[in-house]
Amino acid sequence: MGLVKAEDLVIKFSVYGSRGRSLKNTSLRFATGGRLGTDESDNIVVTAIDNISFEWREGDRIGLVGHNGSGKTTLLRAIAGIYEPVCGSLNVRGSIASMLSITLGMDSEVSGYENIIMRYTVLGIKRSAITQMIDEVIDFSGLGDYIHMPLRTYSSGMSMRLAFAISTSIRADVLLMDEWLSVGDAEFSKKAEARLRKLVDNAKILVIASHSSSLIEMVCNRVVHLEHGKILSHT
Repeated sequence: MGLVKAEDLVIKFSVYGSRGRSLKNTSLRFATGGRLGTDESDNIVVTAIDNISFEWREGDRIGLVGHNGSGKTTLLRAIAGIYEPVCGSLNVRGSIASMLSITLGMDSEVSGYENIIMRYTVLGIKRSAITQMIDEVIDFSGLGDYIHMPLRTYSSGMSMRLAFAISTSIRADVLLMDEWLSVGDAEFSKKAEARLRKLVDNAKILVIASHSSSLIEMVCNRVVHLEHGKILSHT
């Protein structure tokens, strides 16, 4: 069963090297970000997620909306386990597939084939399962013999195709996306779109951040409006 539940969730970041006396100038630079304050050492602290609570269950398709710096990406990263709560709690039940940075952790000095194995290993997939999945990833990426070449010999489009093929080959209960992914040329983009939609359909819970109101309306059944780390509305 998929579940994402937050209770009084707070996530903060310290801006080391900045002092409270410069808070006014810093406020101008962080005008669209989270709430600013200072810690006991007079360093500036950005409260990116500010005491929010929610509960999302199987069947929920959550659209996160709000201006840049409203807390959308921070919340996605917290659900993915990248950021730890400072206060409150965040409970995620079920496996997670993160589309937030699909090329993260890929090594340009080793082959595409080795990168597939590395990415799956980091994701906690057993070697026996990797063996079964690897041929499908190679076939979908369409890289042919390049799969045995170092990643540094790839074009950016080829690297993205490989990363996309790996990331979308894993079924998960909770799917996290920061905008809708569009990868490759027209031919690859068409089959990538179909694959991504299938991944979305199979996920028990989808959480996607986007500035596109039409995308949110098309994909989501619930909308969370964030501003300065707070939830303004949850419909």
